[in-house]
Amino acid sequence: MSPISGCFHSSTCPRKMTRRVVLVVAGTTLVLSIVFACAAAATEYVRPPPGRVIFTQHTKPASHPQQVHVSVVGANHMRVSWVTEDKHIQSVVEYGKAAGNYTASATGDHTSYRYFLYTSGKIHHVKIGPLDPATVYYYRCSMAGDEFSLRTPPAALPIELAVAGDLGQTEWTASTLSHVGRSDYDMLLVPGDLSYADAQQPLWDSFGRFVQRYASRRPWMVTEGNHEVEAAMALPCWPRPFTAYTTRWRMPYEESGSASSLYYSFDTAGGAVHVIMLGSYADFNSSSEQYRWLARDLAAVDRGATPWVVVLLHAPWYNTNAAHEGEGEAMRKAMERLLYEARVDLVFAGHVHAYERFTRVYNNEANPCGPVHITIGDGGNREGLAFDFRKNHKLARLSVMREASFGHGRLSVVNATAARWTWHRNDDADSTVRDEIWLESLAANGACRPRPGSNGAGAADSPNDEL
Repeated sequence: MSPISGCFHSSTCPRKMTRRVVLVVAGTTLVLSIVFACAAAATEYVRPPPGRVIFTQHTKPASHPQQVHVSVVGANHMRVSWVTEDKHIQSVVEYGKAAGNYTASATGDHTSYRYFLYTSGKIHHVKIGPLDPATVYYYRCSMAGDEFSLRTPPAALPIELAVAGDLGQTEWTASTLSHVGRSDYDMLLVPGDLSYADAQQPLWDSFGRFVQRYASRRPWMVTEGNHEVEAAMALPCWPRPFTAYTTRWRMPYEESGSASSLYYSFDTAGGAVHVIMLGSYADFNSSSEQYRWLARDLAAVDRGATPWVVVLLHAPWYNTNAAHEGEGEAMRKAMERLLYEARVDLVFAGHVHAYERFTRVYNNEANPCGPVHITIGDGGNREGLAFDFRKNHKLARLSVMREASFGHGRLSVVNATAARWTWHRNDDADSTVRDEIWLESLAANGACRPRPGSNGAGAADSPNDEL
């Protein structure tokens, strides 16, 4: 197999337009300053006009579950999360393999939080299982409201992982998720920046309703971005950072031995793929708990049984865009060697609102035993696209494909040695593949197997691209 490299493509933005959107929610006026960027039309593609923020309301009774989403927990369990306005509703899920025929049930826990004058609804989390792999289950939350269905991930390869970062809740986001949903996939990975609520808590509720159609059917595995922090001051009266994010989007951090919900890992496809979610906004230096946890997590991976290791984080370590330039550098310097020595295959990032793929790289040099770094912060956020790619950037020689357009990616892990990555640009009603490459697992690459006493180093100086 040969890699199919995408061509270089970038655009410039002649002007920007700022629009203020006013939302009235439960008597509270929310004012959003939204910067829309308009691009000079490329010869083969004319970008659509700016998309509006979509505020999704709950129109059903207070007892009806809303904001339903699912995530994986261990090898054969799923977590179902939802919100009810009625605080007396039970945290229970009924489920079965036939519509309307629930043969099992599970009870979980619930919580809520306050953010100044805002009080959340009752937030429910219930773990269901054991479940059969690659199987459709029908389920109902709190014994009320609508019936939902989900499909569990497969127990072996192949597996299809969709990837989209910096989502938000705009017409662009709706287009991205529509394109994701049109083709079959097993799981969505999100490298941070979900709702873009930015302390306006009703937008968290709106986001949960906005994505429910998709997030209730396939597991969404997420990590935090800067828009999840929502804490500007370290004051006793100020809400703790990440309060809304960690309360609403509970991920399986405890199951992976992590002490923090801001970083965790999990296996999928029967352990053939190990996914690590790192926290760009948690301490990451060599004396930090996240660093120690990452070292333990990577050391525990048996690459004979787990041929693929994928990492997600928010602030990219490699970036030739002027947007957020250098913001991931401190984390790269602290942690990159751990990933390199463990032969991590891919690193996905968000934060920069564009698409960019690098060759295999380590320590700012092409390296066939390093990960492929991909920035995919182009899910549809309200801030617009990042057009300013630096042609003369010091890392430009390592950048294989870059484009400022909204879209999503797909990692199709075919078997223990081969995977296909594609990036799909939003072309109005269609989704166009603009970048495609075949990857070989580093675990299968004999030249990259660590040598005794080499501290993980393999063929470190070869300029060869992915395969």
